[in-house]
Amino acid sequence: MFTHFSVTDCSLELLRKGERGIITFCKTKDETILSKLISMRVKPGANITLKQKLPSFIIEIVNTDMALDIESIRAIIFGLLIIQLINLIT
Repeated sequence: MFTHFSVTDCSLELLRKGERGIITFCKTKDETILSKLISMRVKPGANITLKQKLPSFIIEIVNTDMALDIESIRAIIFGLLIIQLINLIT
């Protein structure tokens, strides 16, 4: 049974390889970066998985792997879904 869940926002840079999150917003005033992210389907609500950090960041989004530069990675803010479960045994 689900009892509680929360979403914590943080930078995509902080994900570890294999972790997943949900994009909550993109924080950049650079229209070039924003346009690039939108064209790559990086938008709020999308599920994202970090596949690799070094030598470059590779993310999976909408069943597609793509490499991103550090400025784009820093612009992506995601939420980790934290779910607490209660095991009811009667």
